[in-house]
Order: sequence, then structure tokens, then C-alpha cells
Amino acid sequence: MAPRKPPSGRIDPVFDAPAPRGGDLRVSADDRVLVTAPPRPGKSGGHRKPPAGKAPYKKSPQGGTFGFFRRTVYWGLVLAIWACMGLAGLVGYYAVRLPSMASWSIPQRPPNARIVSVDGELIANRGTTGGEAMRLDEMSPWLPTAVIAIEDRRFKNHVGVDPVGLARAMFTNVVSGRLAQGGSTLTQQLAKNLFLEPERTLERKVQEAVLALWLETKFSKDEILELYLNRVYFGSGAYGVDAAARRYFNKSARDVTLGEAAMIAGLLKAPSRLSPARDPKAAEERAQLVLGAMKREGFVSDRDIAQSQAMEPKKARRYLTGSQHYIADMVMAQLPALIGEMRDNVIVATTVDLDLQKTAGKLIAEVIAKKGEKLNVSQGALASIDGTGAIRALVGGRDYAQSQFNRAVEAKRQPGSAFKPLVYLAALENGLTPDSIRQDAPVRFGDWTPENYDKKYRGPVTLESGLSRSLNTIAAQLVMESGPKQVIETARRLGIQSPMQANASIALGTSEVSLLELTSAFSPFANGGYRATPWLIRRVTTASGDILYERPSSEMPLVVQPREMGMMNAMLKSVVSSGTGTAARLDGWEAAGKTGTTQNSRDALFVGYTANLITGVWFGNDDGEPMKKVTGGGIPAETFAGFMTAAHIGVPPAPLPGNYERQPDAASDVIAESTVPPFAEGREEGAAGTGLPRPQNEVGADGERRKPRNILELLFGKSG
Repeated sequence: MAPRKPPSGRIDPVFDAPAPRGGDLRVSADDRVLVTAPPRPGKSGGHRKPPAGKAPYKKSPQGGTFGFFRRTVYWGLVLAIWACMGLAGLVGYYAVRLPSMASWSIPQRPPNARIVSVDGELIANRGTTGGEAMRLDEMSPWLPTAVIAIEDRRFKNHVGVDPVGLARAMFTNVVSGRLAQGGSTLTQQLAKNLFLEPERTLERKVQEAVLALWLETKFSKDEILELYLNRVYFGSGAYGVDAAARRYFNKSARDVTLGEAAMIAGLLKAPSRLSPARDPKAAEERAQLVLGAMKREGFVSDRDIAQSQAMEPKKARRYLTGSQHYIADMVMAQLPALIGEMRDNVIVATTVDLDLQKTAGKLIAEVIAKKGEKLNVSQGALASIDGTGAIRALVGGRDYAQSQFNRAVEAKRQPGSAFKPLVYLAALENGLTPDSIRQDAPVRFGDWTPENYDKKYRGPVTLESGLSRSLNTIAAQLVMESGPKQVIETARRLGIQSPMQANASIALGTSEVSLLELTSAFSPFANGGYRATPWLIRRVTTASGDILYERPSSEMPLVVQPREMGMMNAMLKSVVSSGTGTAARLDGWEAAGKTGTTQNSRDALFVGYTANLITGVWFGNDDGEPMKKVTGGGIPAETFAGFMTAAHIGVPPAPLPGNYERQPDAASDVIAESTVPPFAEGREEGAAGTGLPRPQNEVGADGERRKPRNILELLFGKSG
């Protein structure tokens, strides 16, 4: 069968038939693309020629300056990227170790107690910081500019962390070969002070930077600067510029001069080492550097610097000098009982008259400075209260800077004859009068024989004369008539709280008391018979005015009846007018009081009063060393007069209360042969009822003993 013919125009391929002429479809060698390996270096073989019109390709050389630069830039970028990643990781790691940002807040500044006088004048600031917090616009304008100039001159421009300042500090430290500059900004320093411990670790520096950035987002620059200036440490226990100004220059931060501001700002580098109290020369040199920095920043002119150098900073003589700090100590001791724990800044209003306080401190210091060496006296104290017991002035020693021990409150010393008014009051309450007669003669109680200071005896004398002349024999007899126990009860009623020994020698003030409580015991004679317990704090408020404490009004108990009060005032006025206390006289005012001198002049006191004030003065030595014939009628009475004269300037004179009219006893013209009943040896539970051993008594030079003739003589003596 013949093969089918293909359709017209169709040509089927035939693979094994001979190729048609002119129709060979096979690829020739010239049409094939040969894939061959490139020639190996060093072996023969040519390169393909570049297409026509194109320059031959040349490989860049591997060495040379350009290649080194390329590699340096490349690897530098690589390292920078890795460093940034590492730094970010490190920052993130230490940042997450901080508390949650939601809990971040500015910790409260340690509370400060602003203690003020009755007129609102500042007595002292007390608290951890040593000064009050101040607004930026309240403090001297030199203070913030001085701190910015020396600590962070780019403070207004950075965001909490200053890379430029950090780089500059690093370069300076490398060049100098030592740690000459720090790279921390004021914001970083504030963050450290507020939140972190003062340790030098990488973690703390990273956290410091993170917190600084946070502070910059939460507060303005002025707010950050104000926080910093009120909290940073300036050495010597001073936190904040106000504490530093008071510590080093005894003034408020409001009044700081340019030179003083430069010295305060200079302390920030090394507060303890550069303290003016420790190294004045180093502090001054640092202050000059601060002034130079202020000039470079345009904060001051040459004229300003010249004026500041002409006004040399007046440094505080000592830390916390001034008698008013005895008052501040008392306030801080009493405050917890009134308001509990001090959590906020408070203002404590006291009863103190600051002018009188300064006068009292000056008088005590001047007396010792002028007469201390001659009389061998090294310390003094003064306490002054009004008729309500409000403390108007109180000095605890010659110099608070030398000794903070408060001798007016904490010291217990024998009052000597200054205690006798309480003995005489007990006698008057038993029926005696100022005109009652007693025998001034040698008297013996067992082994004890009291003697008068001048070792003389005057025979029969009135009680008024016995008190004004401070006769020991009369006081001893009155104690034995009333009984020591009754004398102690009388003293307790008038405010003496210290332990007292119920014995005959209490007549001479052998039981130790504080000057303040002895002074308050005289207040019923000055205020009409009422006991006045000493008090100091009137009111405590927060800085915003909320009242935390206000002294409640309270009734003062009547402890001395008008009869006895009038008699006591009549007798104690004679002490000042004609007795042992004439040095305490006041022009234009009725004054009364009592001198006191202990054995061998170890203590010398005068406690006196007008209708306006009651004041006690003491001089002596802390170790009990005898003074050189100092008596209560000497420098204590003189100091009393000086203080009370200053206290009564401009005050209208007023008489002492009471109107005692002398009515001599019927027996006042009779000389008592014996005024003290002889008790048997041993324990006596008789008329006086003391329950204590009572030795036999002997009155008179001959020592002749006689029995009492009746019960009245047994109790009170013949002319009682």
C-alpha cells in the first residue's frame, strides 16, 4: 500500500532521512555557547576581548590608602552598630532592675522644724537637713548662678545627660592623667541624691542617666534646680543652701553675698575637705575658681568680683552658736510627745522673747569672760518665766558651741539658801508671821551644827530679818518646828519635782533641784498665789498652716493663800532692799528674791521676781570645784538686775501682789529662851510626824537644855 501523502503545504520532519538541500537545522559549532572554566591564574589562556567600544574592566587593588580607609570606615560602622546594640542592651538590663516607672516619685525632703519666737522671729531650724526648704526666687540669686557655673554650665541646654560635657570631661581626664572633671549633670546628681545609693558602679551610672532623663520630662529646669539646691549636701551636716548659709555664715540663704555664694557652690566638689570650718584657705581658693567660672559664663562682671572681694565673707564663729539653741533643743525634745513623728515641715511657735534670750546669753557670757578667771567660775545659767509659767528666756550655759548641756534644766545642783523661802512659807502656814521672833544662836541637831555664813550670831531676830540676812540657824529651827516632811510637801505643791531628803539640812537647800523648777516655785509669790508649771510651745502648724498642736488653756491651781503670799512678798522684798540681795535692786519696780550659796561657794544663785517676770540665775563649775568667795548676792544678783532691767524697758511698773500690814505678835517683844523643842534620840513620830530619826537639839551658846512648858511651845516655840 502506497504511503499517504501529507496535506498540501505540510512538511513533516524526518530525522533519519538526508537533510534537504539548504534546510539543515542542526546547530553549528559557531552557533553553540561554550561553557568553559575561567583560566587559572598563572596559566596560559587569554581573556575574552571586550566588546568593541568598551574599556577593559580592571579590578581595584586590594591595598593602598583608599582601601585602608574603606575597611576602617566599614569595620568602624560595624563596631559602632554592635556597640550601640550592646549599650542599648546594657541600659535596658539595668533599667529593668529599677522599680516600675509608675511608682517613681520625688521622695519627700526630710522634715524640718522651723522654731520661732513669740514674735515670729526665727530661733533655729532643726531636722536632718539643718535648714528650711526655699523657693528659687526666695534665695539669693548668686547661689543658683554660682552652682550652674561651676557644676553644669550647659544645664539650660541638655536633656538631663550631656554628651558634650561628658566627652569634654573624659578628654580632660585623659590629658591630665587624673580624674579632674566629672561628666554628671546637675540633673544626674539630683537623681543620685534622690533615688540611688552613693556607690561608684556602672549600674548606678546607667540608672542615674535613666532617672535624669525621666526628671527632665517631669519637671522644668527651674524646678530641677530648686530641688537640687534644697537637697544637696554641703558638709558639716548641712543639706541645702539655707542650711549651708546658716552653718558657715550664720545667715539665711536669702542674704548670701556673691563671695559667700561662690564659697558655698565650691563645696560641692568635696564638702568635707573644702569646708570653711575645716580648711578656710582651701575653701577660699575654690571660691575664686567659682568666681572665674561665673565670669566666663557672663553671670558676673569684673566690677561684681571686685566688690565681692572687698566684702570678705564673714564666717560663723562656731557651729550653731548662740544661747537660743538651748531653746531649740528643748523644743525638739518635747515635740514628739505633742505631734508624734514629724513627717512634714512644721513651724513651732514658742513663748520665747528672742531679744531677751539674746540679752540673757550675752550677760552670762560677759560675766564669765570678765570675772571668770578671777573668781574661778566657768559656767552660768538663767531661766526666766512669766506668771503663767511661759518661758521667756533660758540659757543653759556660757557657750552652746562649746557645750550643749543645758544647766538650767538638766543639771541638778544644791540651791543653798535660795530654798529657804519654801521653809519660811511652811512656817507661815503654821501660824507664824514675819514679825515672829526666833533666837539666832548656835543650834545643834545631833552631829550637825548649822552656822551662819559670817559665823556670827545676832540673838533674837524676827523671821523677816532672819530671811533677809539668810541666817542658817533660823531656817534650821523652822524646819524642825514644821517638820521636814511638811517642808517637802510645801515644795511639791509649788512645783519642785526633784527627789528631796526629809532631814533638817533641807533648810539650807541640800536637796538638789534644777534652776528652772526652783524658779517656777517662786511664781506664786509673783502671780497672786498660783502654781505656774513652766511651758515653752504655744502652737505647732504645718508649713501650709494646718494646726497640729495648740496649747490648751488650763486653770492654774491656787497653792498659796493671800495671807501667806503677802507675808512672803514683804519678807522677800526686804532681801532686795536691805538684805543679802541689794545688788538685785531695780529702778522703778518692786523686786523681791532670795540669794543662795552652797558650801565652799560651789554654787551661787539668785532667784527673784517682779509682778512681770520670775528669773533665776546660777553660776558655778560643772565639776563642782569651789569658786573664790562667790555668793548669790554677787554676780548672780548683778546678772539678775541687768537682765530684768532690760526686760522691763517700756513696761509700766506694777506692784507685787498682796497687802500685808505689819501686826507684831503679842509675844514679839519677848525673847524666846528656846525656839526648838528637844526631841529624843532615835525615831520620833510626834508633832512633826516625819517618821525620821530626830537627834537632840541644843540652842544657845551654853548648850543648856530645857523641857518645853506646853504643847504650843512644843510645836511652834514660845513666840509662835
